[in-house]
Amino acid sequence: MFSLRRTLTGSRRRTAAALGVLGTALALTAATAGGATAASERAEDPVKIKPGQAYMGVGMKIHKSGSASAGTTAGILAPTDGVQGIDVSHWQGAINWASVRGAGIQFAWMKATEGTGYKDPSFNTNYPAAYYAGVIRGAYHFALPNASSGATQANYFVTNGGGWSRDNLTLPGVLDIEHNPYGAMCYGLSTTQMRTWITDFYNTYKSRTGRDVVIYTTASWWNTCTGNWTGMYSKSPLWVAHWTTAPSPTIPSGFPTWTVWQYTSTGSVSGVSGNVDRNQFNGSRDRLLALANNT
Repeated sequence: MFSLRRTLTGSRRRTAAALGVLGTALALTAATAGGATAASERAEDPVKIKPGQAYMGVGMKIHKSGSASAGTTAGILAPTDGVQGIDVSHWQGAINWASVRGAGIQFAWMKATEGTGYKDPSFNTNYPAAYYAGVIRGAYHFALPNASSGATQANYFVTNGGGWSRDNLTLPGVLDIEHNPYGAMCYGLSTTQMRTWITDFYNTYKSRTGRDVVIYTTASWWNTCTGNWTGMYSKSPLWVAHWTTAPSPTIPSGFPTWTVWQYTSTGSVSGVSGNVDRNQFNGSRDRLLALANNT
């Protein structure tokens, strides 16, 4: 469900302008393909992000301020006790996972896919590296409900890193469904259409992996775009984004409680350059392992 992005340098702007819209997308893909380059380009985009650049919480930042960089909306590190985790994408650049684990981080979800045409370039490095460092890891999919069906995107996610294995260190995949960073808040779907989309994603993911997908969202998005839907109440664990100093998050009306809480987007941790989202698991390490092992 990250630290924010610098716009392209002058030479890259001129190249992108010459190539047009398609060239912009290609240039961005090339620019973020390497960890060091990605880390150097994290900063503010004053209006919108480009295709493939979405990350957990970006929709909330844009929705609240019109900017992908809205640092003032990020919570202070309040609940740093308990079982701590982070979420990352290529924007974090190269990560020293041994240092991350040494800093007390016990779990991490990392971006694998977006829509049906984007694979995060750092996923294939981060996913095994976290595992070998002893970090309980998982993958997430940034949903684009207006681009294709829930079933299509679930299949794309599972095929490109979102699967699951009972190895004591792999968490079920996450459906990151939040404010649309590219356009209309609810992606142009009615509440009924959105419920159908989420159901199709859930059913397909469970059919492919045997696991209930974790849902990452905010109370405001879920209540508005699904119409306070209770259909996932007893199915999906909730990962709620609420950047606040309050002792507990506000959760969507359709869920009984939260399983993971993303409490800030401006955290820091040894082994990660710059800001990183910080998360707290609602329970002990034994319960986290139970989630990983489906027990």
